[in-house]
Amino acid sequence: MPTKRKAPPHAFAKGTSGNPKGRPKGSRHKTTMMLQTLMEGDAAAIVQTVINQAKAGDIAAARVIIDRLLPPAKERPVSLALPDTATPDGIAAAQNAILQAVAGGELLPTEAATLAGIIEARRRAIETVELSDRITLLEGKT
Repeated sequence: MPTKRKAPPHAFAKGTSGNPKGRPKGSRHKTTMMLQTLMEGDAAAIVQTVINQAKAGDIAAARVIIDRLLPPAKERPVSLALPDTATPDGIAAAQNAILQAVAGGELLPTEAATLAGIIEARRRAIETVELSDRITLLEGKT
């Protein structure tokens, strides 16, 4: 059986950084600073060139512009009238309402999936309570 190797005395202790202070916050890499210096004088011309290319139909240029102008899509609040979900019929009606909202363009499919997951969790909670009640009732009869 092989024996464990002992770390040399000059090795860093496990979980301890060799450079605890690290790079100072806000400092930039030399390459980044060089590129910024090169672009400073021509930034307006570069931006105008990308805009012109996008207008001419260059999809990659258009994507660059859109990615910079529009923030990434995030969740939004959703308001949807749902029936009472205290019964199996109510849960089925709620799922149907979500489906109709997607079909009508009121909800995005990802938003609908989130809502459907919430409704499903509600269904499982109701099912668990009902099963617990049944088991209690059956155990009481014996």
